[in-house]
Amino acid sequence: MERSAGRSRRRRRRSRSVLGGTLAVATAAALTVTGLVSTAQAADINNAKNAGFESGLANWSCSGGSGAAVSSPVRSGTSALKATPAGQDNARCSQSVKVKPNSTYALSSWVQGGYAYLGVSGTGTTDVSTWTPGSSSWTKLSTSFRTGANTTSVTVYTHGWYGQAAYFADDVEVTGPDGGGGEEPGPVIPAAPAGLTAGATTTSSVALSWNAVSGATGYKVYRNGVQATTSTGTSATVTGLTADTAYQFSVSATNAAGESVKSAAISARTAKEGTGPGPGPAVPKHAVTGYWQNFNNGAAVQKLTDVPADYDIIAVSFADATPTQGAVTFNLDTAGLGGYTDAQFRADIKTKQAQGKNVIISIGGELGTVRVDNDASATAFANSVYALMQDYGFNGVDIDLENGLNATYMTKALRQLSAKAGSKLVITMAPQTIDMQSTSGEYFKTALNIKDILTVVNMQYYNSGSMLGCDGKVYSQGSVDFLTALACIQLEGGLDPSQVGIGVPASTRGAGSGYVSPSIVNAALDCLAKGTNCGSFKPSKTYPSLRGAMTWSTNWDATAGFAWSKAVGPHVRSLP
Repeated sequence: MERSAGRSRRRRRRSRSVLGGTLAVATAAALTVTGLVSTAQAADINNAKNAGFESGLANWSCSGGSGAAVSSPVRSGTSALKATPAGQDNARCSQSVKVKPNSTYALSSWVQGGYAYLGVSGTGTTDVSTWTPGSSSWTKLSTSFRTGANTTSVTVYTHGWYGQAAYFADDVEVTGPDGGGGEEPGPVIPAAPAGLTAGATTTSSVALSWNAVSGATGYKVYRNGVQATTSTGTSATVTGLTADTAYQFSVSATNAAGESVKSAAISARTAKEGTGPGPGPAVPKHAVTGYWQNFNNGAAVQKLTDVPADYDIIAVSFADATPTQGAVTFNLDTAGLGGYTDAQFRADIKTKQAQGKNVIISIGGELGTVRVDNDASATAFANSVYALMQDYGFNGVDIDLENGLNATYMTKALRQLSAKAGSKLVITMAPQTIDMQSTSGEYFKTALNIKDILTVVNMQYYNSGSMLGCDGKVYSQGSVDFLTALACIQLEGGLDPSQVGIGVPASTRGAGSGYVSPSIVNAALDCLAKGTNCGSFKPSKTYPSLRGAMTWSTNWDATAGFAWSKAVGPHVRSLP
């Protein structure tokens, strides 16, 4: 979903031919340096620092926060690197290594998992790299390089590949003459963690987070002085607690050298029995979803009570990311919304719910930066969303992550949230058209993974250009065929018809491209649900339980005099 009016975005994609070409270049580069490989002399040392990641990511820098030190799998010691490509980030992790000029060095690393590259670059140095397309066991990558006449440092790096699985690396070696740094000392006991805070609470759990400690490979969490759990990240949830009870929590940092002293203790109380969001109104068999803007981008500014009754699900856009990966919060833009107060907003949520509407919190949007790609971030996501549900009374969550989604961990996050919120939880998704072209896509996999708790997928049929339909033909956006032939992919790909909705802009100003008139939306609904009003594409069967339609946004709908909701809302309710 777009914060700015009329802005068209399109993801850059790398084709298999580009990938193959890059791999070929990497292979050729590796072959050209075969003659440089030499046996290390007795005086040679490993010039890489923290080569086994026993001190976490000390000395290493990973792009976009893609890397983490993990305790499994490891080749030796107690830690290894895990780096996860996401979107246009290939998870590059690197360090600067001191070297001697006019010298030959052997470069190697053990890798596992997805595509993994190992290379070196530097002024006056023959840039070399080698790679493997992936392995389920530890595989050694080896090459060598020669420094230039004035080279005193080089950059050693690993990286994965776009859209591929995470890779693991361990025991990096840059073996050759001492470049001036000498052998690295062993790890030292890390400092005590700082910034310990308590987040979301339930009747039986407390979510905790703290600041990262340099050199730490893990953390121990204590409850009332007794170890309760461990974590490889900077957050954990302590479970098995008693309702309405105060507990003392502290945390220590660990690595191969030992355990730090405990942090300063904090107190947190679990929730009382019977608190939290209650069951919300049932979502109608055929429903209309609208996104409500918590910002002013030129569309009509609204209070929640200004949203017409034609909307059954109102997605509040958007939650904000926090410094804790995966966690979100919500900040009402009171100034941008003309003085709309937090108290009014909360009261209006209850008013809408009393009218039988579901109000949910949307995560992501065009500028959203929420990333859920490991266990810690999945737990942080679930806990923080549930905390917002408890705080504001939201009935559920909308997933609108337009900058990458990891199916494995988003599935874990949503299942954790479902376990907390119960069977009335509303889960909607708003993928872009490219995200739902194949069941192998991360968005599609997520939808299928949570099919038993998923409410509806409202794909965005705009800002995409031409796309393939379920019949293998190419259709241009802005037509009834584009809507029906692409919806068919989801309907035949495993989703229940009640979990499929058509998402379109409410006005020509609501998106960069892809606007269709309400009559086209209604024709597509008829075609899919009843087999009438189709264009050149007609599905082989009808889907009378089709959920309905969605629009971006209720604000743009208001700007256009509510032409969209006045036409589409009644039509959705008239479906069989």
